[in-house]
Formats: sequence, C-alpha cells, structure tokens
Amino acid sequence: MAGVPFDSALYFRHNGRMTKEWHGDDIEPEDIVLEAEHNEAPQGGDCEKKVAKLKDELAKVTAENRENLDGWQRAKADYVNLLKRFESETKSTELKGKVKAVETLLPAFDAIERAKEHGEIPEGFAAIARQLEGAFASLGLEELGAVGEQFDPALHDALGQDPAAEAKEDGTITVVLEKGWKVGDTVIRPAKVRVAAA
Repeated sequence: MAGVPFDSALYFRHNGRMTKEWHGDDIEPEDIVLEAEHNEAPQGGDCEKKVAKLKDELAKVTAENRENLDGWQRAKADYVNLLKRFESETKSTELKGKVKAVETLLPAFDAIERAKEHGEIPEGFAAIARQLEGAFASLGLEELGAVGEQFDPALHDALGQDPAAEAKEDGTITVVLEKGWKVGDTVIRPAKVRVAAA
C-alpha cells in the first residue's frame, strides 16, 4: 500500500514486556522502542530516526532530573544542618546568659545565705532574699554539696579530710564549707567540702 502514511506507536519495555503505558520515572533510553501498529514496513528509516531522537531527549531529561534531585537533596541537607546549628547556638547563648547572670548575683546571694544561717537577716531583707531565690530557681540554679553525699571531684572541691566513723562513710561529705552551684550541666562553682576517709 504505497502512499499510505506509516502508522506507528511508541512502546516501552517494562518487566521484559512491551507496553504502551509509562511505568514511572525509571525508564532508560534503551527501553524505548518505536514499532509499527500495522504490518506495513516503515519507509526511509523514519522509525530509527524517531527512536534515536526520543532516546537522546529522554537521556537529557533523565540527566537533568537526576541533577535537579541531587541539588534539591543537597539544599535540604544544608537547611537541616543550618537549623541544627542555629538551635545549638541558641541554646549555648541562652546558657551563657544564665551563667553570667548567676555569676553576677552569686556574691549577694551568698551574703544573704550566710546572714540567714546566723539569724542576722532583717525582716525587710527576707522578701528580697525570697525574690532572689525565686529568680535563681527560674534560671535553673541548683545547689551542690550536702552532708552525707558521695564526693564527686567534678562537683566538689575537697579542702580536708575527717576520720570516717564507719567504712560505709568513706568518701562521703562530712562538712560543706561553701555551697556549690550549677545551671543544667554547667558547674558555676564547685562546693567546698570536707570528706570522710576510712
């Protein structure tokens, strides 16, 4: 049937079978086949040219798609890392601010604590002392050092030893000479203590 236009269709190889349906983005250029829907033979090698052109276009699009995906994944990873770094720096800055505030007010707090221990604090200062204690509590300030507690060189400074009455008291704090303080895991000032030794 000379003069009748060649009727062709685009086929894709999927799981070893030829199909007209596109199955996802995993098509490679060699999977494209242009076949005649009817049994007429193509004229002038048009099919091979069409297939070659389609394969070239698909190869370019696939490469561009992979490049875009790689770029997007790198940008996403950079963004996640930036968020983590920002969060870490924010927490670090917040902790430094708390520590600085506590260090500035600690001498006044110590003076009030010593006055309370000796019963010398005037009634007017009791309210101020409670406010200061509340402010320290809101900053997360924790007291270090208590009699009977196990000695920890990371939290306590041993300034002397006392004989232990029993073997189980060995290494425990017998006297707190000066309270220690910490905010979170940061020790602002270790407690000055005496330790029982067997």
